Amino acid sequence: MSVFFYAFPGVIIVAVLLLAARTVRRSLELRSAWNSGLTAEARCLRSYTTVGGGGNDSSVTTTLHHVYEFTTNKGRAIRFEEANGSSTVVEGDTVTVFYTAQRPERATAQPPSPARAAAGMFGMLVFCGLIVTFCVGFMITYHVESSGGDSFFGGS
Repeated sequence: MSVFFYAFPGVIIVAVLLLAARTVRRSLELRSAWNSGLTAEARCLRSYTTVGGGGNDSSVTTTLHHVYEFTTNKGRAIRFEEANGSSTVVEGDTVTVFYTAQRPERATAQPPSPARAAAGMFGMLVFCGLIVTFCVGFMITYHVESSGGDSFFGGS
């Protein structure tokens, strides 16, 4: 039974670390696209929303998605989807997208905002750090309490 008190926080820690890695990766992708100097005019092919939550009196979240298509400066047609885009962009609109030559499919239609992206990444990493700290603290506390109150580090 005590495995549960180590395994469950361990699974949470792994999930949070994966979320943190995903956040950093996306922030670096955005920065690369903005700094590459490569832009193109893209057409919005489709926009749609996804809805999450709402069960058991929880809040409902709505995410706006856009599907864009553009042609790179080398003539390659690229289609990509982006979440949390501008609500004023509708099907048929033309927007400027930023992309890198190495990975044009990771383009973005978000206007350059490095400070906002860095603040968002920092905030998410702080949140993830707090969750990991809580889980580690929980496991240490459980270990100390279940071993009869002896110190975790071997002292008395």
